[in-house]
Amino acid sequence: MSNSFEPARYEFEYPDTAGYPDGTGTLTQDQKTLIDEVLDDRAKPEFDFSLVDDAEHNVYLAIVGDTEVGGVTYSVDGNRVALIAASVYPEFRHQGVATEMIRRILNVLQAQNRTVTVICPIVRTFIDDHPEYESLVDPHLPGVKNTAHR
Repeated sequence: MSNSFEPARYEFEYPDTAGYPDGTGTLTQDQKTLIDEVLDDRAKPEFDFSLVDDAEHNVYLAIVGDTEVGGVTYSVDGNRVALIAASVYPEFRHQGVATEMIRRILNVLQAQNRTVTVICPIVRTFIDDHPEYESLVDPHLPGVKNTAHR
């Protein structure tokens, strides 16, 4: 249920294991900005970036030259990858970096025949908007749900 101050796209229900007694968490303004970017799929980065899996630190990094522009933290449990948090540095937002970064990560995981648990509301929004990736979500441990997409 949305209130008059926050659109439903910002309402997420977290699994009990996330540590929110009421099952919900409060999104930061940065998270809301990236959710809006992911929902506005028209923006495309005007630059190419590499996606690097920094397995030592459990983060996928979006890198242009030697500059990190964003990343998605994760954890691994067997064949399942939990996508925890996405971020894009402010100067690279509103350019489609988050959308393209998440798409590339999901394509990599799909090619590796892995499943995902989605903890990050930005990744959840992307998958809700691109249902072709829903089959990657672990049915037993799906993670966060956008209450507007039940």
